[in-house]
Amino acid sequence: MKYSKLRVFTGNAHPEITRSICNELGVEMGDAYVGRFPDWEIDIKVNCDVRGADCFVVQPTCPPVNQNLMELLIMIDCLRRASASRITAVIPYFGYARKDRKDEGRVPITAKLVANMITKAGADRALTVDLHAAQIQGFFDIPVDHLYARPAFLSVIKGMGLEDLTIVSPDVGGVKLCRAYSKGLQAGLAIVDKRRISGSETHVENLVGEVEGRTCLIVDDMIATGGSITDAARICKEQGAKGVYLLATHGVNCGPAVQRLNDAPVEKILLSDSIPSPDEARPERAEIVSLAPMLAKAIDRIHNSESVSMLFADN
Repeated sequence: MKYSKLRVFTGNAHPEITRSICNELGVEMGDAYVGRFPDWEIDIKVNCDVRGADCFVVQPTCPPVNQNLMELLIMIDCLRRASASRITAVIPYFGYARKDRKDEGRVPITAKLVANMITKAGADRALTVDLHAAQIQGFFDIPVDHLYARPAFLSVIKGMGLEDLTIVSPDVGGVKLCRAYSKGLQAGLAIVDKRRISGSETHVENLVGEVEGRTCLIVDDMIATGGSITDAARICKEQGAKGVYLLATHGVNCGPAVQRLNDAPVEKILLSDSIPSPDEARPERAEIVSLAPMLAKAIDRIHNSESVSMLFADN
């Protein structure tokens, strides 16, 4: 099915990436007011015609998570009530993704709850990047296009001219992601054996693989407090790595993360712009890689009912 009008809207979470997406698409950003009532309830009004339009709402659910999530839900509801033909929630970073299963008694599955809320608000599709757990796609009862940030990062890494490269996973759970980078860069693979003590504290036990005399690129889907990835950097240096680089799709960088990253024995930190990166939340050696061109291509393909998976055919 072809849609005549394309509208791209943003909340307050990350208007910069939405502007970049619109520039790539060659369209104006949808005119909408996203403000607050005096008691700080969210107030939204769409100021342009969306009847019969194919609407995309770009809103990562990054900190402040609850505020950004509610903006997304209310914007979707607003567009639905304004007779939009189709609404796609574009969520470059999907918050509340850690709780994707009951790993102990009497805990919620928050990722499923959030998926239900987005669907119930009126979204017809979801578009996201590097979910913390791939099975979250199945929590939605609407189509989900799960993009990978890898193609955007690979071109940057190849341009850095790194030699004797080994991709390092900071934990066993990230092996699949790191194997994909290893294949794309024709590099070796190593794994840090980590034991989680609490939600913010981990203990590194061992390193599986050869890193001595090699350049290590430690890859993870996100950096929260920075404990896992900086511990992995330290153990790689202790094991004789000649250089260490860090890469994460989502730089949440909360709590002690920035200080830990600044103190880590690394040459450079690659982060995407899935989350805004103000100066106070940006490590000193960070380089930001834009996902806007990839997201714009995906939005264009969804709008024209074309295959999104073709974006990754060569990666």
